[in-house]
Amino acid sequence: MANPYRKTYPVSWEQLHRDSRALAWRLLDLGFFKSIVAVTRGGLVPAAVVARELDVRLVDTVCVSSYDWQDHTGEVEVLKGYEGDSDGLLIIDDLVDTGKTARAVRDMLPKAHFATVYAKPAGRPLVDTYITEVSQDTWILFPWDTESTFVQPIVERRDDSG
Repeated sequence: MANPYRKTYPVSWEQLHRDSRALAWRLLDLGFFKSIVAVTRGGLVPAAVVARELDVRLVDTVCVSSYDWQDHTGEVEVLKGYEGDSDGLLIIDDLVDTGKTARAVRDMLPKAHFATVYAKPAGRPLVDTYITEVSQDTWILFPWDTESTFVQPIVERRDDSG
């Protein structure tokens, strides 16, 4: 299958922190959450920020594998689930993309409030709260997946010699 991503959207540590805090602000008016469940791996950092901002001390994880940067067609595999009532839980993930992972987590925790920092159109209906929408054909470059390097400008330099 050809790569469905035509664009990239680089996110710095600072931007992810700001966006995660914005998510916490948006969640603040929804009431008290007894626990946060982070979707690993991408939800770990936003969950830590949200837990701090909302003063939630109980943080757990669900571990789900669905795809990586090379394989966009993988099946969802639950590596670690969550047992117990999902009422009062807050699920945090970095991104909802196609919705495969979100659907598996939703099925596991049907009463929980699901929040992501970033959302794409295909997965957006599966989450209750998000901060930033990006197009479906955009690959988000999270800070844990990148390092600083020179990037060519979008437009090639023009020859002004006439």
